[in-house]
Amino acid sequence: MTQLNLIRFIFVAALVRLSLLGLSPIMDSTEARYSEIARIMAELNDWVTPWFSYNVPFWGKPPIAFWMTAISFEIFGVNEFAARFPHWLAGMLVLWIVWGMKPNTSPIATIYAVALLMGSALFFVASGAVTTDMALVVGTTLSMRGFWGALQGNGSRHKSEGWLLFVGIAISLLAKGPIGLVLTSLACGVWTLTSGNLRLVCTNLPWIRGTLITLALVLPWYVMAELRSPGFLNYFILGEHLARFVTSGWTGDLYGKAHTYPRGTIWLFMLLDTLPWLILIPILGWQTRVIRSKLLPNSAPEENTLKVSSAMLHVERSWRNYLLFWALTPAVFFTLAGNILWTYALPALPALALLAGGWLASRRDQNLVRLNLGIGLLITSVIAVGFNFSMPLTGRSNNLAAKTLIAAYRSQASSDQPLIYLGHRPFSASFYSSGEAQLEATADSLTQKLDTTSAYVAIRTNHLVYTPAALLARLERQSVHGYFTLFVTKK
Repeated sequence: MTQLNLIRFIFVAALVRLSLLGLSPIMDSTEARYSEIARIMAELNDWVTPWFSYNVPFWGKPPIAFWMTAISFEIFGVNEFAARFPHWLAGMLVLWIVWGMKPNTSPIATIYAVALLMGSALFFVASGAVTTDMALVVGTTLSMRGFWGALQGNGSRHKSEGWLLFVGIAISLLAKGPIGLVLTSLACGVWTLTSGNLRLVCTNLPWIRGTLITLALVLPWYVMAELRSPGFLNYFILGEHLARFVTSGWTGDLYGKAHTYPRGTIWLFMLLDTLPWLILIPILGWQTRVIRSKLLPNSAPEENTLKVSSAMLHVERSWRNYLLFWALTPAVFFTLAGNILWTYALPALPALALLAGGWLASRRDQNLVRLNLGIGLLITSVIAVGFNFSMPLTGRSNNLAAKTLIAAYRSQASSDQPLIYLGHRPFSASFYSSGEAQLEATADSLTQKLDTTSAYVAIRTNHLVYTPAALLARLERQSVHGYFTLFVTKK
């Protein structure tokens, strides 16, 4: 496979991901939650306070991901494609940042890195899912590129690259808060101390002006958010950024439930996030070893034997160490955290891709390398297409989204018949009903409401055995949609 064909495979994989954006419904709970917050933001024209519901502010995340989705809703309307499209754009921006990052010691390594990144399971999914994670990775990747570029570039380039560090930090702080700053600072700080480049770091980066720019971009929103919704900073800083990670099964989450995993699970997540490369890269290593063993003893060695200066070798070693610290920081930082998600490893993937890309660029049979990369991109794309097309057939889309239930309700109900969820209302129900789906917490309150209102009622099917018989006697079953059964009050 030629280099040009590999680039074509990258573009095809990116276009496949783009084509899937509107194919599946918005899923509960993360996608639907953030899509609904963005929809309310656009509806209320409130670009300061994200709203968990119309009367409950959302203190869990800063607004940049919600801004992205809300702006997309304003342009394309409220639909699945519009919800996911800006996050696909963010993923493509990460690829572009990675493409332009490596020093010219091995230009092909960046192409390999982009292929590895686009084909990795987590990146492929996240570059088109409504989450805050891809916006964070834009910030952290931009910061890491800016830090390195300021130290290694020449002339005006290293000055312009240095500003990217502070712009990236601002994006991180508006995407997920201090965690992006912490991950970037730890990686850059450890590399600085171990490489002996403290003086260069102090002199080559515009620390004062850059910090002022970061504060100018970030502080206005944080101040306005606290003024409009007092208590935000206390919950966001102490709760979301301390208790969430040090307390397994944290019960202080106002908006969901804590995820309890054994300490160190982040390392397993990071391995799984790199599929299919976790399998293909070792196979490629075995293939190149077999090829090398068949060569004549006096043939050229596997590694590049071109004479290079000691300065170039020093830069290459520094680069590898920089990538290594960058890649390991999220895993090390979250090792003792029990309340984590598989997406927490996402900031490490650009560094892992660049590391692996550099190693692949040094292999003897480059055609074999490119072939394996093409196969990996193809595998990821085919699995993604198959998964999306299989969801309606397996009923998974109905289990994870209320789209068909809302459609059935709207096709049958009169204008004065509300839709009421008993006990639990999924975010996808709020999203697809444009906020009209109501919630009654108990059977008693629902019974009282039905005394004066004809309505459609959605109840979790596995909760029907606990639903009072007197209430069920007043309802007529209409249809089943995933985990919920739709009823209408009897006439």
